[in-house]
Amino acid sequence: APLLFEAIAGEARTRIREFNSHEMASTVWAFAKAAVAAPLLFEAIAGEARMRIYEFNSQDLANTAWAFAKAAVRAPLLFEAIAGEA
Repeated sequence: APLLFEAIAGEARTRIREFNSHEMASTVWAFAKAAVAAPLLFEAIAGEARMRIYEFNSQDLANTAWAFAKAAVRAPLLFEAIAGEA
């Protein structure tokens, strides 16, 4: 499974602008739930999500915040954006 997650992370980073808010939230949630480190993926999603935070519904906001916290990935600007939407 590690190779699968590595492949997904690599592909997702290159296509992150194509993801909708639910897909971004679900992606980081899956990596956090599986306890798979993917710092570059989380960094890419943090940047994209921050710019498009207005697209996230409350469940997507919660799942994204949970995933970053569970994975212990610091993203203060993303959390500020999430707080602004809450």
